[in-house]
Amino acid sequence: MPKATRQQTKEHNTRLVLKTIYNREGISRAEIARLTRLTKTTVSSIVSELIKEGLVEEAGFGATDGGKPPILLNVVDDARYLIGIDLANSEFRGAIVNLRGDILHRFNLPVSDLDGGAALELVYTLIEKLFAAADNPIRGIGIGTPGLIDPQNGVIRRAVNLDWRDLPLRRLLEKRYNIPCYIANDCQVAALGEYTFASNSSTSNLVVVKVGRGIGSGIVLNGQLYYGDGYSAGEIGHLVMIEDGETCACGNRGCLETVASTQAIVKRARKIAQNNPKSLLHQFVSTPQDINTEIVLQAFTAGDNEMHAIVEEAGYYLGIAVANFVGVLNVQHILIAGSLARFGEPLLEPIQQLMRKNSMSIMADKTRVGFSSLGQDIVIKGAASLLLANELRIV
Repeated sequence: MPKATRQQTKEHNTRLVLKTIYNREGISRAEIARLTRLTKTTVSSIVSELIKEGLVEEAGFGATDGGKPPILLNVVDDARYLIGIDLANSEFRGAIVNLRGDILHRFNLPVSDLDGGAALELVYTLIEKLFAAADNPIRGIGIGTPGLIDPQNGVIRRAVNLDWRDLPLRRLLEKRYNIPCYIANDCQVAALGEYTFASNSSTSNLVVVKVGRGIGSGIVLNGQLYYGDGYSAGEIGHLVMIEDGETCACGNRGCLETVASTQAIVKRARKIAQNNPKSLLHQFVSTPQDINTEIVLQAFTAGDNEMHAIVEEAGYYLGIAVANFVGVLNVQHILIAGSLARFGEPLLEPIQQLMRKNSMSIMADKTRVGFSSLGQDIVIKGAASLLLANELRIV
């Protein structure tokens, strides 16, 4: 291995010090030196530069046993702003996010039937609205998008709903706005967002299963987002659950998305409304074609037994997928995110039951399956955390 240059060593040490301060708010220079094994002189020099850059501030004094009290350091949360964008819904969502994941400004733009070049123009419009709202320096743009993505080069290989194929989105945005841009699959960045910003995240290994119109998952291993050899790790939506089942958009039959996505649930609900004039669904819509996820949720909350059965069946199939993660990765922290998570415990219970049934008890007993704490902002925050990981290197 070639020896690191002085500049490379300095950059490495600066990132190490900044990451230590970020992860341990209210820390002294001496404690940083102890944790990083850098000299006190090196730490003091780096801290001085970070204070000059506005990234770090002195925040009072620590406890002492009688000697001089240590000066404590914090990262300045609003020192830099991050743009996080979620392209995985019927509307494009974007937000200005600070270094702690707090959302300061947000805009949502309906996609309607836009695709191809028109959808790209909508991305530009969203970004420009966010730039106009920012009153601090923007460090970069992070984007979570559906489809098959090459995150290393920032290319969207295929996004069916947006009619994008081999779109060099990173190059286009960096040329247009002259700031760094990072792009990954929406489910993958959701996992990174949960790992980075969730208050209950205390593990370096994590799987987030995101269930909405599509189904996918993101995997964090040893604190790093795992993309897989072809950047498609976590693509569970097209695992076949039912042989010769319903035809999926991918061309296969009986995929997980045909039985557990919100699209699948809405489709079944419409059929029930057509065949059962006494269904509670008729209290919320005039025709079955008006049924969407919100209507299903309303009928579900009102106690519709058929809606409960649909949701429980979706949980059954999701539980099979979760059991595969337990067996293959032995990850003990698995979370459900996306719009289907709003159905709560009736969805979670069958997932947990099937996970225990279909995996070894010694592994299943130590696995926690729950819901994400970031709600609908999980992709926006995950997209912002791409910048923390790649630009500031504090994740």
